[in-house]
Amino acid sequence: MATLSETYACAPSTERGRGILISGDAKTNNILYCTGRSVIIRNLDNPLQVWVYCEHAYPVTVARYSPNGEWIASADISGTVRIWGTHNEFVLKNEFRVLSGRIDDLQWSFDGMRIVACGDGKGKSFVRAFMWDSGSTVGDFDGHSRRVLSCAFKPTRPFRIATCGEDFLANFYDGPPFKFNMSIRDHSNFVNCVRFSPDGSKFITVSSDRKGIIYDGKTGNKLGELSTEDGHKGSIYAVSWSPDSKQVLTVSADKSAKVWNIVEDGSSGTVNKTLACTESGGVEDMLVGCLWQNDYLLTISLGGTIYLYSAKDLDKSPLSLSGHMKNITVLTLLNRSEKMLLSSSYDGVIIRWIPGMGYSGKFEGKQFGLIKLLVAGQDEVIAAGFDNKVYRVPLHGDNFGPAETVDVGSQPKDVTLALNNPEFAIVAIESGVVLLNGSKIVSTINLGFIVTAAAMSPDGSEAIVGGQDGKLHMYSVSGDTVTEQAVLEKHRGAITVIRYSPDFSMFASADLNREAVVWDRASKEVKLNNMLFNTARINCLAWSPDSTLVATGSLDTCVIIYEVGKPASSRRTIKGAHIGGVYGLVFIDQERVVSSGEDGCVRVWNLISE
Repeated sequence: MATLSETYACAPSTERGRGILISGDAKTNNILYCTGRSVIIRNLDNPLQVWVYCEHAYPVTVARYSPNGEWIASADISGTVRIWGTHNEFVLKNEFRVLSGRIDDLQWSFDGMRIVACGDGKGKSFVRAFMWDSGSTVGDFDGHSRRVLSCAFKPTRPFRIATCGEDFLANFYDGPPFKFNMSIRDHSNFVNCVRFSPDGSKFITVSSDRKGIIYDGKTGNKLGELSTEDGHKGSIYAVSWSPDSKQVLTVSADKSAKVWNIVEDGSSGTVNKTLACTESGGVEDMLVGCLWQNDYLLTISLGGTIYLYSAKDLDKSPLSLSGHMKNITVLTLLNRSEKMLLSSSYDGVIIRWIPGMGYSGKFEGKQFGLIKLLVAGQDEVIAAGFDNKVYRVPLHGDNFGPAETVDVGSQPKDVTLALNNPEFAIVAIESGVVLLNGSKIVSTINLGFIVTAAAMSPDGSEAIVGGQDGKLHMYSVSGDTVTEQAVLEKHRGAITVIRYSPDFSMFASADLNREAVVWDRASKEVKLNNMLFNTARINCLAWSPDSTLVATGSLDTCVIIYEVGKPASSRRTIKGAHIGGVYGLVFIDQERVVSSGEDGCVRVWNLISE
């Protein structure tokens, strides 16, 4: 069997010029954030503990724990709220269609009986409060004319609800049943976030006009403002109160986060500490989300990096957690003394992971845009995108050197390296292959059939090229010429991937028609067949280091591990490894296989021999 040992989670989805919501549960120290159609639950004390909820039909915008921590309410851009349990495989309690457009924020009442949601109502109501079990509306929310970005529930009786939005207003409602009390017109730009303090005595609104204003929680009267000296120089996107209601954390487009001391009577707020970001200073360092939970302060940048500060010691440099936001198309292992994984998603982000520790940093991949293929050699990486170029990038310690670019004249379909002779590489293009030595093109050879995949032996003397017709052509390579040795026919669909075994005695190939085959290299006979247990096209293949196991990853979300020498029916299957399909696969060692996929996560599986 295979068990999940670590998950390297994806980063939260962010959007330029908008705050994003991140929430948590104080008892278990879990946090929630949304990426695409998934809700990610991670534990702050152990960030490799990750759970993913992916039952929404549309991209999710917000998720929140109920006050008792037993339920989670999550909402998406279609206006649907789903309420589901935190135990028993996320059992669904209810699903309600709350608004006619996107929901931007939701909040539970402190007794867990009511939920208020706000967003874009497409001309109908922008805010609705409802009972969590029946979905019946409690109250009437007038007073907004444009999209409502944030809402908050007073955490003590008497109940109040505050909302704010793009019409520059903050509105105050009493109840239940809730009815309009007053509009607050103190801001001169979008009001991005409103939050009640945990003791219910005050609430604060922050806005794109760079102001933060404090109000009385019971009456809604203005008490004071955050001081402008040493204040934010850009739009403030989000605010979060400390558990003792004496401080707030704000984040802004000026790339800084600030901790403010709030006077007991709320008449003013002064900066206690500015948490400046140390990164490169690009747009992706704008901070768009924050959360103050127990002893942790979290801020989230536009690039999706989560910074974790300790509330006791704000001078300590933060722990950064990051991940991919898009489909991870390539996963590869660097052949070094310490094991290091490289993963790359098609938006050009390359991240290194260390097994057992997780996130170990991003590579600045600015030099080559979108990435389709990536191969790691000893001290270099070869990457190719959706144009005609192939990049050879040297690795200097933990960073890339300047790339050497080769134009191969057509979009690369596959790239393969001779591991023992890493200068030598073959790039497969539609019409044939291009032989590279370093960054020079040795020759371009037209093979006379449509090429879809290629692999090269470790010493660079032999190559196998797979075609659209499902045939495998074996070539011997010498100098700048290739000579065809054999044609192997078994596949019934276009070849998607070919891999040599580490001991060079076998190779495996897989096709669009969900079949994989292991071949003996010397006799060119089929060594293991009937590997037909995937139900959709196979995207990736991996060999274990001692050449006894072959793993296949497929569009059907499964990873299947076969043992060479045993019948294919005695396989091990990991079902639902990645929602949307598995696109990358590599063995770290004999016991552990790593997979990556459409959901932006990387997962490490332990294989227990039966």
